[in-house]
Amino acid sequence: MFRCNRTDTYFVNFERYFSIIKYFPMGKGRKKRFQHKRGNATSSDNQRKEREPAQAYKDIIKENANFEKYYKTQGIVPPEEWENFMKVLRESLPATFRITGYRGQAKALLNIIKGKYFEDLLKIKSNETDSWKPFSLPWYPADLAWQMKLSRVTIRSSEGFRQLHNFLVSETETGNISRQETVSMIPPLLLGVQPHHKVLDMCAAPGSKTAQLIEFLHSDEGKIPDGLIVANDLDNRRCYMLVHQAKRLNSPCLLITNNDAANFPNIKIKEDEKMSYLKFDRILCDVPCSGDGTIRKTAEIWKKWNTANGNNLHGLQLRILRRGLEMLAPGGRIVYSTCSLNPVENEAVISTILQEAKGTAELLDVASSLQGLKTCPGLSYWKVANKELEFFEKFEEVPEKNLTHIRPHMFPPSSEVLQDLHLEWCLRVLPHHQDTGGFFVAVIQKTNKLPWEKTIDDVKENRDR
Repeated sequence: MFRCNRTDTYFVNFERYFSIIKYFPMGKGRKKRFQHKRGNATSSDNQRKEREPAQAYKDIIKENANFEKYYKTQGIVPPEEWENFMKVLRESLPATFRITGYRGQAKALLNIIKGKYFEDLLKIKSNETDSWKPFSLPWYPADLAWQMKLSRVTIRSSEGFRQLHNFLVSETETGNISRQETVSMIPPLLLGVQPHHKVLDMCAAPGSKTAQLIEFLHSDEGKIPDGLIVANDLDNRRCYMLVHQAKRLNSPCLLITNNDAANFPNIKIKEDEKMSYLKFDRILCDVPCSGDGTIRKTAEIWKKWNTANGNNLHGLQLRILRRGLEMLAPGGRIVYSTCSLNPVENEAVISTILQEAKGTAELLDVASSLQGLKTCPGLSYWKVANKELEFFEKFEEVPEKNLTHIRPHMFPPSSEVLQDLHLEWCLRVLPHHQDTGGFFVAVIQKTNKLPWEKTIDDVKENRDR
């Protein structure tokens, strides 16, 4: 693994790199320092936890009046669907899994699962069991992703379910199956990775999406791809999870880095005896977010949710996406995604970066790319709220006390500007439509160098002479 504290350039000899499979371990000193700090900082916290046991998820009241008021105001859900939307949010998330590995290997395992485990379950004719039967996600290629409501009660109700559960646990431990949330599988599919592509996953840990990218890169089985994948994450410890996820795929085309995505350094490579800066063909930008789309599996969000969470992350999300666009080659594609429903973290970020790009980047309409996936178009209008849930339609309405965390680019652009942005081509997945988590995704294509890139490249060329 490579780690770099915002230096100008990485230099990578890819000829040497591709000859071996190698992961670069992180320094032990850094890990010890973190452990030392955690030990000093958390002793009083541990005592407090002993006095105040953590609240069990089943005891958490799944209500938050501010959450409801905020999203009713934003209009992300049609009024006639609101009750069903809230009802589904209070239910547990179904179990979903993806059969991993390269295509031939994955198909062989799929045949075993279908023949040995699913066949008897799918034959059961009962209204009570129909909702628990496994089904393949219609929009995922080759029937390699499945969903089912597999609770403890269900497992005890049938010997077939018990055997299936034990098999899934065993295969997950060996790495043949990945327990991955349904909506999490969407961004890598929309990226459209081919074996010759140079791909960057900017915020990659824990690595389930990275594993998908590796599989797509190796779609031409029996041949080592010409492309590569750089998987990056800021968190030193989570990078170990990346290694664990990726090593079972045994790809020689993977490089793991430990950097701040918003300040990811340039990578300098040697091509045709000439030094140049690496530009990526595909970039996955699955940014840190408030995560309220995961409220079905993270019940703590019901207690902790407030508008400040999304407002405070907007700037970071914008910086990461901006850096991603800078590293993207003209003609390349970047996918921006969050597990948040909040337009301040989603449409506001996309709107700002497209306006900054001034025609050198554009949204793609991918709504029909995944047949069978139900999505809602992106919003063209939203309001920004402070922590006290006061809503503002324009930046000029924001009181002075809120100017430090509510910025002009959080607001929707004018109607004249909106026409050219096509924010309706963004996609929002709502939990009650197909029994999933909430999600947002947008696909941007870079058509030319960004306005500020030309100046940066000129400076680099002069410095390298």
